[in-house]
Amino acid sequence: MRWPGNQMSVARQVLVLQVVVVVVLVVASLSLATYDARRDARASAGQRAVAVALAVADAPTVVDALATADPSAAIQPYAERVRVDAEVDFVVVMDLDRTRYSHPDVSLLGKPFVGDLGGAPRGAVFTQQYTGSLGPSIRSVVPVLDDGRVVALVSVGITIASIDRQLRDDLALIATSAALVLAVGLIGAWLVARRLRRQTHGLGEQEMARMYEYYSAVLHAVREGLLLVDSRGVVQLVNDEARRLLDLPEDVVGRSVHDLGLAPGLVAAALGGTAESDDLYLAGDRMLLVSSAPAAWEGRDVGAVVTLRDHTELRSVTGELDVVRGLTDSLRAQNHEAANRLHTVVSLIEMGRPDEAVDFATEELQVAQLLTDRVVGAVGDPVVAALLLGKTSDAVERGIELSITGALPEQSAIPARDLVTVLGNLVDNAFDAVSALPAPQGRRVEVQIEASDVELRIRVADSGPGVDVADAERILDLGWTTKVTTAQGGRGIGLALVQQVARRHGGRVVVGTSAIGGAELDVTLRLGEAQR
Repeated sequence: MRWPGNQMSVARQVLVLQVVVVVVLVVASLSLATYDARRDARASAGQRAVAVALAVADAPTVVDALATADPSAAIQPYAERVRVDAEVDFVVVMDLDRTRYSHPDVSLLGKPFVGDLGGAPRGAVFTQQYTGSLGPSIRSVVPVLDDGRVVALVSVGITIASIDRQLRDDLALIATSAALVLAVGLIGAWLVARRLRRQTHGLGEQEMARMYEYYSAVLHAVREGLLLVDSRGVVQLVNDEARRLLDLPEDVVGRSVHDLGLAPGLVAAALGGTAESDDLYLAGDRMLLVSSAPAAWEGRDVGAVVTLRDHTELRSVTGELDVVRGLTDSLRAQNHEAANRLHTVVSLIEMGRPDEAVDFATEELQVAQLLTDRVVGAVGDPVVAALLLGKTSDAVERGIELSITGALPEQSAIPARDLVTVLGNLVDNAFDAVSALPAPQGRRVEVQIEASDVELRIRVADSGPGVDVADAERILDLGWTTKVTTAQGGRGIGLALVQQVARRHGGRVVVGTSAIGGAELDVTLRLGEAQR
């Protein structure tokens, strides 16, 4: 993805900046090294000149020669040998009146010495840079002592030209080292820029800033939860809706999905390598519709993208719709049965047996009215009463003996929607459990309702095969521990929804064995403790 504009990429900007920094540092280092080498070379030259001058001044050859009539005869060859051996440019031995006894240029012998003497005539050591007969030089002047008296002076010098020649040799080594450092720095900058270019995909800083701003705005604006995890299962991005739906902490980014307390099925979906769409999962009190897809960049796996939608309300409405559909089917069947009975009554009248017709019609009406009065009297809520009437008709059609005992309070604190979810799913599961029994007389389902001031208790028992001990421990966790799909035995997400309602109202669901041989599910709902 590229944004409009023709700007330099971040990687190239970093490369240019690093190259400039490396070049500046190398040039500055080279300049400082040159200055330091030049200063050290001149200081070293001055120290060497003083050392050679002191050695010549202490030599017996010089002191003995000064006592002769022609000091130059012995001093000149000795001074030249020292000059060559010490690699200096001149060694001048002079009288106190500056008359030269030695010099590299023999034409200057006997002529006065040019330059300052400093405190040398008084026994001190003097050093200076001076332009003499051989050009600019670093020279030193020391006294020649005989019995503590200054009898002559020695001057040793190294020309600036010689110092610069040595300095050029040193600078060549420094420049070679600087070139190597510069090359290594440039190669390192190129490698860093290359890696940065791969990581930023060649984007510029304005492109990255716009991308962050737009993506952040989109993530906070969308109504779906969005969760991004890398290939190691570490959360890299999460929006506000996903935090709300999954009850995630603020510091979720950078943590593994295994450490967030999510349903194992949801964790498996996030880490799965295949795309999944619109699967139902139970997370806390919410039913979530989850879609996941692996994410890749240039053929490389970078993680997975998980989208979440709250399906709780829609699922509840769907459950109510299923109840209405079941009631409609039951009413349609009753309508068909009523038509048959009406035909029977008409036929009896046509046969001249009006008394039998009246008795037949009255008996059927009494039975139907008695059932209706009993259910409506026990259940004050019309929605729940309609549900149970429908289940009663369904039981008659399927050859199941359904008994309903107890009563709901007239003004229950439990919403009718939650009661429909609990009763509808429990009775449906019980019907499915006994439907496989061979003998119709053995198909029994019992519904018992108990209400007090603090709680509402609903027990549904059946005469079916019951629930295995191993299954009893996980039947209610089916939606939590595994993917919510239709399982064998008629258990889909119904019991997960029942468990959800019980949790929301501070209650519980207990799975056990009924007195009539099958399973018994005992649901307790505490009044006034709905947790929305």
